[in-house]
Amino acid sequence: MKLYFAPGACSLSPHIVLHELGIGFDREKVNLADKKTESGTDYRTVNPKGYVPALQLDNGDVLTEAAVVVQYLADQHPDKRLAPPAGTIERYHLMEWLNFISTELHKGFSPLFKPGTPEETKKAALDNISARLEFINQKLQGKDYLTGNQFGVADAYLFTILRWATSMKIDLGRWPQVQSYFERIGARPAVHAALQAEGLMKPPAQ
Repeated sequence: MKLYFAPGACSLSPHIVLHELGIGFDREKVNLADKKTESGTDYRTVNPKGYVPALQLDNGDVLTEAAVVVQYLADQHPDKRLAPPAGTIERYHLMEWLNFISTELHKGFSPLFKPGTPEETKKAALDNISARLEFINQKLQGKDYLTGNQFGVADAYLFTILRWATSMKIDLGRWPQVQSYFERIGARPAVHAALQAEGLMKPPAQ
């Protein structure tokens, strides 16, 4: 399979999951500005939506949307326990988190990334993001991960979005549980591997 990604974008979440699974895969970087892949292909022939991630399967089928891609990957290797079995109440709680991250947090950053966004709109976006982080801070009380004491695909997605918060100079220290969670996820070897592969972290000195 092949993962199409842009460094630091939401495609980092399936990139982390792939490293957590420890399986072989190909990857190709996408320039989101001109919609070209690293090999010169028009990315829209892979994903007509024009954004990442896209996971091209060995049979040629393509999956998009981070929340879907990470669940697909987890379901291929249930022994890794990155997602509860389909149909269980625990799985629905996982999907609840993935939808929340996607719609309430991920999309909340959109105005901050767009040039020319009015300052008033940016302030409203930051206020909304802060409210969501306060909610997450409360939910992390007494838990290492979003769904309990087991790392899962929702954690890979939330970590990716929290990186955006730090790049926007949002002080995660205002939410101590979120800050410690961010540091805990960021210390995982699979996270380091994905960040290094995307050129976002230097590999350790030899």
